[in-house]
Amino acid sequence: MYKNIKAPISDEEIKALKIGDYVYITGKIYTARDAAHERMFESMNNRDNPPFKLNHNIIYYMGPSPARKGNIIGSAGPTTSSRMDKYTPLLLENGLKGMIGKGKRSKNVIDAIIKNKAIYFAAVGGAGALLSQAIKKAAVIAYDDLGTEAIRELEVEKFPAIVVVDCEGNNLYEDVIKDYRTY
Repeated sequence: MYKNIKAPISDEEIKALKIGDYVYITGKIYTARDAAHERMFESMNNRDNPPFKLNHNIIYYMGPSPARKGNIIGSAGPTTSSRMDKYTPLLLENGLKGMIGKGKRSKNVIDAIIKNKAIYFAAVGGAGALLSQAIKKAAVIAYDDLGTEAIRELEVEKFPAIVVVDCEGNNLYEDVIKDYRTY
């Protein structure tokens, strides 16, 4: 059973979510990959504001393929989250509350998730065409020169994801491995 959550995400919603929960996200989320994260990180270290308000927002680690005629966006699958790990603690400290990607996160990121009461979701890798159907609007809002890595604001409706690391630091990937080893 899926839980419906709104984006931006509230502290109450984050607290109620546990690893393994399936969610449908509806609202505004933002895309950012490696190059956009590096620029945000550099600007924030120079005391500049990021190109969108981080407070309670969710970043989707995704760079879409070009949209075909008549479509809002092209294939919109997740990219490997660990590539953003060196930038993530600073973003979380500045109000970011959620991330969507694929793959494991570093100990530093998990510690920052716990400290900042945030959450990490996974989207299904290889299902970009299907995931793009949950995107109702897409607009580049920063770093247009980065092409597919530009920051986009997305309006999503029932975007499917699963809670992988909850705000207490419980980690679905680690729990699955432990459970498997007990067989």
